Amino acid sequence: MVQEEGSSSVTSSPLQFFPWMPLSPGLGGSQYPWLRELKSEERGLYLIHLLLACANQVAVGSIENANIGLEHISHLASPDGDTIQRIAAYFTEALADRLLKGWPGLHKALNSTRISSVAEEILVRRLFFELCPFLKLSYVITNQAIVEAMEGEKMVHIIDLNSSEPAQWINLLQTLSARPEGPPHLRITGIHEQKEVLEQMALRLTEEAEKLDIPFQFNPVVSKLENLDIESLRVKTGEALAVSSVLQLHSLLATDEENHGRNSPSTSKNLQKVFHMNQRTLGEWLEKDSNYTCNMSPDSALSPLSVAASPKMGSFLTGLWGLSPKLMVVTEQESNHNGYTLMERVLEALNFYAALFDCLESTVSRASMERLKVEKMLFGEEIKNIIACEGTERKERHEKLEKWILRFELAGFGRVPLSYHGRLQATRLLQSDGYDGYKIREEHGCLVICWQDRPLFSISAWRFRR
Repeated sequence: MVQEEGSSSVTSSPLQFFPWMPLSPGLGGSQYPWLRELKSEERGLYLIHLLLACANQVAVGSIENANIGLEHISHLASPDGDTIQRIAAYFTEALADRLLKGWPGLHKALNSTRISSVAEEILVRRLFFELCPFLKLSYVITNQAIVEAMEGEKMVHIIDLNSSEPAQWINLLQTLSARPEGPPHLRITGIHEQKEVLEQMALRLTEEAEKLDIPFQFNPVVSKLENLDIESLRVKTGEALAVSSVLQLHSLLATDEENHGRNSPSTSKNLQKVFHMNQRTLGEWLEKDSNYTCNMSPDSALSPLSVAASPKMGSFLTGLWGLSPKLMVVTEQESNHNGYTLMERVLEALNFYAALFDCLESTVSRASMERLKVEKMLFGEEIKNIIACEGTERKERHEKLEKWILRFELAGFGRVPLSYHGRLQATRLLQSDGYDGYKIREEHGCLVICWQDRPLFSISAWRFRR
């Protein structure tokens, strides 16, 4: 079904592209009304079949076949349908965007009026915080680790690598105010590219600190993370330092030059195994047979050489190590979206985002505008960045916990086991807020947050080590 690399996209007939049904450039729902009558599971399997086949055509540069595939999918995908219809809508948009980048003028013209404001990004992140428990769990576990590490300290300095959400630090202020020995003098250095965002953070946190009678200072640093000057963090002698990074570090993995990988024949063969699956959700379908997983390429293999291949990340971690932090807590997406080939990234992203879409499907109405905004403005934009972008433009380079562990150890950090108490607090939060289907499990002294049995986010803690 999937075209092998090296076969000619010119001589391959579009009629051979999808063998399940006849194709024509003018395909429409009126011509094939049975498309609309497919049962949910049949439609889901058919969409997966079309989507992966279409992605493979994009990967090998067959524009004609990719165009036919996109037209097919458009009659079944929908941003307000079931889980698979919704995710298919955003993946096809991402694939189309990748094709359009071959015509820079056309691509720029179609995106010329598209404005993504920082206010919108903060809004959609807040909606994600409210609709899914992942950020709440990250904040609870991070804060508990900070409280334990800072026990007995009188001067505490926290560096927040993306300071836009006051909820985490309001919770910490409240916890520190109840400390038996009294609260420490707390200083938070917030990093964000927008001055106005930091001003709002300073106002909200200062008000809370005054209400709780905690000596507090907010130090704003206006900067993108990739351009951060470590000296601007103003760490003082005698301060106990903690660093919090929530879904930020992966953006530093973008390199100035990148080989635009092509998927191998073995990858194409393994894709065919997907189409024998018949479970309910896309994640279940894709994971039903573990043999489908594509071979890891040299770029994505777990080795010190590949992990150390990002000079920007290495320099950043070295700079933080030089500050001698007592604790650094890192939350990252638990998936490999930084693969060498497009098909690797498509497969990994399908698994990961299918689970996220399924989370929302289980608790939020399909007609919810809040859900639509999270899916379109957060998940959809991340999917587009993973699939349509290359080089420094591709920021969503999520990697798995095992790579982060190796990367931090190479940078000179020592692992700090996350405590049972932090995990207990997180579990109680899930229970009290009625979040069914979520699990927290321990791996290598770190924690992973799962939807059903699928790990989605990892939380790890680190300390300065000589």
